[in-house]
Amino acid sequence: MTALFANVPSWDEFTRFLVYAGAFGVLGIALLAVGFKVFELITPKLDIETKLKEGNVAVGIMVGALLIAIAIVVFAAIS
Repeated sequence: MTALFANVPSWDEFTRFLVYAGAFGVLGIALLAVGFKVFELITPKLDIETKLKEGNVAVGIMVGALLIAIAIVVFAAIS
């Protein structure tokens, strides 16, 4: 019976894994926000919030694609 649960991590390891997952999650979200702010600085003529409030679908698609692209780069950097 003990061989069945031989590879199960202890509670200390499980807690450590949860802390790592939380830390990397917060780091990933912070880097995603920084990437978005850098994009806003690069494109000063494009007021994203105003365009989204006006219902501009193209800007929404562009922002979504931008966030997905930044998330892929952040994921590759963290892992």
